[in-house]
Amino acid sequence: MSGAAGKGGGGGGGGGGSSGAPTGIGSRSRGGKVRVKTAKRRSSSSNRWLERQLNDPYVVAAKAAGYRSRSAFKLKELDEQFNLLGQVVRVVDLGAAPGGWCQVVLERRPKARVVGIDLLPIEPIAGVILFEKDILDDDSEALLLEAIGGLADLVMSDMAANTVGHQATDHLRTMGLIEAGLDMATRLLRPGGNFIAKVLAGGGDGALTAVLKRSFTTVKHVKPPASRKGSSEWYVVAQGFKGLISESA
Repeated sequence: MSGAAGKGGGGGGGGGGSSGAPTGIGSRSRGGKVRVKTAKRRSSSSNRWLERQLNDPYVVAAKAAGYRSRSAFKLKELDEQFNLLGQVVRVVDLGAAPGGWCQVVLERRPKARVVGIDLLPIEPIAGVILFEKDILDDDSEALLLEAIGGLADLVMSDMAANTVGHQATDHLRTMGLIEAGLDMATRLLRPGGNFIAKVLAGGGDGALTAVLKRSFTTVKHVKPPASRKGSSEWYVVAQGFKGLISESA
């Protein structure tokens, strides 16, 4: 996959203080909502994205908490529901940029060994081993196993392929990346380990779920509150890895 595989919705794109909108960007309405000014070099879609960011409470909360992305709250909510981080010692984050999920893991399990990988560069995070690399590279699996120091208790994936604007193509590209993440997870996880990943509602998900159910004891699809309502993203939580299944099984 040539598309970048990082977390969306950076925490650094939030608004300013309570006294008004960020300087030069827009103004606040009586209800407190930021209205973005039209700029010559900014498209209407960019204006809509910026306005959504400035008015997103999760973006504001992520900035206040020091998280690198609003998606940090998605992991926190999934953990609260499924206790994913309670006893983890080794964790691999596929598509780790900008690092919000790694931050949450260390916040809840300070002694955990955390390794992240992404095509995009990631600013260093104290206590996290980071690789700027494609998970599909031939040596990525061995590199991650060596860095984590054994099989992982949890493999996380919030990856999404770069979009090209064609819905069917974008869906296939992202589903291909999700399947690559699952394949990697089955080679990195210890028996009994867990896997969480962003998936898309729609075609292809049924086949993916079938593979997950063969490999894990329980498989559930959830949409955490921090996931935008208008988004097609869901998260699959697969727990109780059964171990690698031979092709002849």
